[in-house]
Amino acid sequence: MASLLDLVGNTPMVELRKLNPNPQVKVFAKLEGNNPGGSVKDRAALNMIASALERGAIKPGDKLVEATSGNTGIALAMIARFYDLELELVMPDTSTRERTLTMEAFGARVTLLTGMETCRDYAEAKAAEGEAFILNQFANDDNWGAHYKTTGPEIWRDTGGAVTHFVSAMGTTGTIMGCSRFLKEQNPDVQIIGCQPTEEASIPGIRRWPEAYLPRIFDPGRVDRVMDITEAEAVSYTRRLAKEEGVFAGMSTGGAAAAAFRMASEIQEGTIVFIACDRGDRYLSSTLFG
Repeated sequence: MASLLDLVGNTPMVELRKLNPNPQVKVFAKLEGNNPGGSVKDRAALNMIASALERGAIKPGDKLVEATSGNTGIALAMIARFYDLELELVMPDTSTRERTLTMEAFGARVTLLTGMETCRDYAEAKAAEGEAFILNQFANDDNWGAHYKTTGPEIWRDTGGAVTHFVSAMGTTGTIMGCSRFLKEQNPDVQIIGCQPTEEASIPGIRRWPEAYLPRIFDPGRVDRVMDITEAEAVSYTRRLAKEEGVFAGMSTGGAAAAAFRMASEIQEGTIVFIACDRGDRYLSSTLFG
């Protein structure tokens, strides 16, 4: 009998036909909301905790602290319960109420601060003072390692090796770094496309980091192209995915979809896979679907 953690990964991919502007190109969404914790971050959270335990960096009963915009925190809160770990999550005070309530339902303590950079500073300071252990998803190789071991191989397997373009939102950059490593090893010609918000845009789950806060796991040489996505594009595609394709997801997925369909309109043929990061029910208290 499988435990809940055995259900992390092996998420389905669906072809999107109604929004696709080019019939000679196949566009697939990988539905990461089907993970038990509801997002792609289940993969990284599980690998970071399990690997830290295996190395002896942490043990049951220890306290963890982590800065998160939401999905990693929910995943960590769910998985920490399996390993008897205490957890404090530090999150921007603009996050939706659903996220805070979900983390607290799993038994985590939630601290709300202004701005993601402030949250990261708080968590790192607390770890430096010895009050808790920080996994630090922004600098932890086990973050991208989860996608090298699982997400990338699943995409390669489920497309029969036909994938030509991989598209991902960039937040911690763990997903795009791990998938890039794996897919490029299988076929160096696979194009890796990251998306980030335009200068003025605010898209939860996608960041345009100041230089001082750029994730240390990010290697720009592993991304072939970065697309800027406007807030309006992300909102529009999030709503259209739900209404026209039946894919109910969050705003970062809308941003990735915008990049994927833009790419589809630029190429003559190919197979594009993008990450549908989470589920849309985490945003119902916001104006995203209003």
